Amino acid sequence: MFATRLISGIVLVILSLVVVIQGGSVLFLASGIISMIGLFELYRVMKIETKLPGIVGYAAALGYYGLLWFHAEKYEMFLAILVLMLLMTIYVCTFPKYGTEQITVAFFGLFYVAVMFSYLYQVRIMEDGAYLVWLIYLSSWGCDTCAYCVGMLFGRHKMAPVLSPKKSIEGAVGGVVGAMLLGFLYGTIFGGKMTEVANPQFACACACAIASVISQIGDLAASAIKRNHNVKDYGKLIPGHGGILDRFDSMLFTAPAIYFALTFLK
Repeated sequence: MFATRLISGIVLVILSLVVVIQGGSVLFLASGIISMIGLFELYRVMKIETKLPGIVGYAAALGYYGLLWFHAEKYEMFLAILVLMLLMTIYVCTFPKYGTEQITVAFFGLFYVAVMFSYLYQVRIMEDGAYLVWLIYLSSWGCDTCAYCVGMLFGRHKMAPVLSPKKSIEGAVGGVVGAMLLGFLYGTIFGGKMTEVANPQFACACACAIASVISQIGDLAASAIKRNHNVKDYGKLIPGHGGILDRFDSMLFTAPAIYFALTFLK
């Protein structure tokens, strides 16, 4: 099991490097595909993956990415309202076929998966995005690694004993500090190549610290959904890791966090 997880993890890292470095349409397409798979996994938990609310959710996600590609972001709110109206129409016209929770998750999934993950692409196309996009990984995977190490060595106080018994407050703090230090180091090394960031060391460290706090919330949120519905993993697409949402749960939160943190810090 460990060997499988390690090998698939290495392959995943290599693919991520290739896609993110390439950027442009390659990253856009990859982000869209990952979002659609993640949306399917979420809808499957709610048993609407092939039902009408789910189909509306998929169409909405495709529509959102279409707006993003053509830089028509001003129509995003119109899309959101239209989708909500369609879902409520389905809810009323088919009552009581679908529960309130199923209709709600169909709408929620559009933002939780498609919109939030799209910020990986949106950070990449920012000024200096070729360098800033890696802060998403530092604050997500870097935080996870540092939190695990500190938690194993010094963890004494449970952070969420019911939801995730192995996570500790010490580990959470270690994850934030570790991500902040990684951001500072990254800003020190690559800051000279950033033209639009006034103080790269401070901006990268601060952005990673903010995103690492939010990434841990994202990780726990994904776990909470699974526990509420007695699901061990969202899928089996990634051997040893589970599904897309099992692997990218924290990145769903760090991507928009890095985007907005940098928007204000730059």
